[in-house]
Amino acid sequence: MPEFTFRHFLYLCSMNGQAKVPSGFHGIVKWQSPSNIALVKYWGKKGVQLPQNPSISFTLSQCRTETSVTFEAAENFSLRFYFEGNENQAFAAKIEKFLLDHVADFPWLNQMSLNMESNNTFPHSSGIASSASSMSALVLCLLDIDRMLKGEAEIDLKKASCLARIASGSASRSVFPMMALWGKTDTLATSSDEYAVSLENQMNPIFKTYCDSILIVSDAAKLVSSRAGHSLMENNPYAAARYAQANRNIENLLAALRDGDLETFIEITESEAMQLHALMMCSTPSFILMKPNTLNIISEIRRFRETTQIPLCFTLDAGPNVHLLYPKQYADAVETFIDENLVRYCTDSKWIKDCVGNGPQKLMVMDAG
Repeated sequence: MPEFTFRHFLYLCSMNGQAKVPSGFHGIVKWQSPSNIALVKYWGKKGVQLPQNPSISFTLSQCRTETSVTFEAAENFSLRFYFEGNENQAFAAKIEKFLLDHVADFPWLNQMSLNMESNNTFPHSSGIASSASSMSALVLCLLDIDRMLKGEAEIDLKKASCLARIASGSASRSVFPMMALWGKTDTLATSSDEYAVSLENQMNPIFKTYCDSILIVSDAAKLVSSRAGHSLMENNPYAAARYAQANRNIENLLAALRDGDLETFIEITESEAMQLHALMMCSTPSFILMKPNTLNIISEIRRFRETTQIPLCFTLDAGPNVHLLYPKQYADAVETFIDENLVRYCTDSKWIKDCVGNGPQKLMVMDAG
């Protein structure tokens, strides 16, 4: 148990229902949190940021956001937000709304001045889940401040996942290592629409070695945001069939993950990627996020797999970039294939070498209060 100090006593006391922040309390917290790549896709919402169907994702390693929060006790709440070194008032407004909507979870907010700095290791808004990494990193920073005020030893990852979910649905999965499932399914008793759960202990060892080589077909911002895309599912004529199919794919993929069944893994993963983009194309209004070179890469991958029998497959997020998924034992052959056949389809020959990762990491905590 952490030492219970007078500062913690002051925090736990209340005046007019508002927790007291000790005068002079200040410091800095810094976390890095990864993006994730969904295998069974979440596309369509209900209620307050709840999924219409469960999803499963690999947690990545190199595609991540580093976020630091400098905090200081103050008479009123204030926030400044910097992205990639530049103050960003649009992001600040979104974050401020999220924070003030959750004063009940962070009762000290109205007595704190916050200065946030965020940096990505990958292109923002290009179909790699930047909101997943950025919002999970932010929530972990806030929960660390909350932990210090309460004198607790650890952050509750279930709470972190729940709060991250409200900020960005896919962020709920980024707080866990290796692989996570978000959304209620009868196949997994611990699953919930409110938060994600870890699948690390349900993965065959082969999947823990998986690489994700991300081919940057375009690093431009998407023309349609994921938020807008989700909303269009409300009137999509194929929505009900899609949600039913996703639930079947969850059941079959969980079995494949346990058994090390690469053939089923490939079939479901590629089908899910194509269904996601098909749903975009048949929404009203319809939109296309794939590029011609996205399709060129997919054709090359299928030829390569048929010729070599190497279990390489692809998936797509809500953008044009292609994720190549494969066991690490085939890395040399796949990277040669990328260099010789696929980089010509990439913007400035860019691709990112990533792999299944160990989840968020605390980089700094300095409590000078």
